[in-house]
Amino acid sequence: MNLPLTRPLTRDVLHKLPASVLALAVFAVVLLAQWPLASNPGYFSHDELQWGFFAAKGAVVDWTALHSFQYRPLTFDLWSWLSRLLFDRPQAFHTVVVTAGAANAALLMLLGRRLGMTPLAAAAAAVLFALGPFAMYVHGWVGTLGDLLWVGFALLLGTVVAGRPHVAVVVLASLLLTTLALSAKESAVAIPALLVVAWWCLGRARHWGIAAMVSALPVALYLAARMGVLLFSPPQGTAYDWSLLHAPQRWLEYQLFIPNITAFETGNAFSGGFASKRVLLSALLWVAAMVVLSRAGWRWAMAFVAGGLAALGPVLVLGAATNQYGYAFAALVTGLLAAVWGRTRGAGRALLLGLALLNLWHGINVMREMRQVGEVQAVFSPTLARSLDTAETHAAPLRLQPAPDAKEWIFRRLTHGIPSYDGVPIGNRVLLVAPDQAADYRIEADGRLTPLR
Repeated sequence: MNLPLTRPLTRDVLHKLPASVLALAVFAVVLLAQWPLASNPGYFSHDELQWGFFAAKGAVVDWTALHSFQYRPLTFDLWSWLSRLLFDRPQAFHTVVVTAGAANAALLMLLGRRLGMTPLAAAAAAVLFALGPFAMYVHGWVGTLGDLLWVGFALLLGTVVAGRPHVAVVVLASLLLTTLALSAKESAVAIPALLVVAWWCLGRARHWGIAAMVSALPVALYLAARMGVLLFSPPQGTAYDWSLLHAPQRWLEYQLFIPNITAFETGNAFSGGFASKRVLLSALLWVAAMVVLSRAGWRWAMAFVAGGLAALGPVLVLGAATNQYGYAFAALVTGLLAAVWGRTRGAGRALLLGLALLNLWHGINVMREMRQVGEVQAVFSPTLARSLDTAETHAAPLRLQPAPDAKEWIFRRLTHGIPSYDGVPIGNRVLLVAPDQAADYRIEADGRLTPLR
């Protein structure tokens, strides 16, 4: 056996594989790897529980409500429909979301191939994207359906344009897919900027320029109709409160999140301080990645910086960073770093491999946390409903005290603004109290309630 022939032979086989077959392989790998998310027995936060209630009540989404602060009619309509069908079967609901995420990974692979990436690099980029911390969070939380949709439409548009079809197809796809993306989430206003970056970095290719100009039309109309609501709504007291002063820290949080493997959410990446060892190591790795990209060619470094700003632009002004807002950014980063693999050697490849491993490690950590929260919710919410069902409706709120080893943030989310669960009214009938305060029940780490009186 001539071992030196193994690698060229493998490459030859991969090049002969139709792109559709490789896309199906990526889809299957991601679906299998994210089975812990798909089989999750519970939900992550209050959003799913609220929508489960509203959907059961027959809530109708108003597609004309452009004055609403959150105008996401496609997302909310789909979410409501899925909640009516699947809320009582969390595993089925999660399987739908994970399947959509695997489809996005397959689209990223197809886009990479059409942009000239080798089959192995395109497949690696897609899998690393889907199994990284940003995507694991999105694919594990039903509440991020809007991000799944708008990024999926953006990837589909990029795949269409990269195929260099007839100009009429580019125009139609740009109009339709950008409009659909805008109806899914406000972040889709980033699509024209992403297309401009692609146009510039790909040698000012005509198709990308046309797509950028055409996609800017629905975005301009959207902003004209919605700018007043988005900019001048009363302060929400939430992560949606915006300021230009937020941008530098938000940008840093997203840039340094992937290598910071102990951070569950982007917003707490700096919880140990800017000078913490993990933050400093992440910053060092970011600089090293920029060096590798620059050595591969200035367009790669520009695509990384400008593309990242385009993908994150609409959310950098917000009051907090969250994983789902980095979903498009993650697709861009993994795609670029995988693409330069063949343009670097030695230490550069070692760095890229190290970043890939950190990305996977961080993604696994996020997946484990998402799964754990779902398991806790599957115990806590039904137990809470049963406890409230035996209490007097107009009695004082049920006082719950998280155990020392329980994660309080989980239960704050699972009791926030839930009108009802399993037919039992909740609303303001629950109060989380500090360890030194009197309580009716102690919340155990696994979600069980232990009576204290």
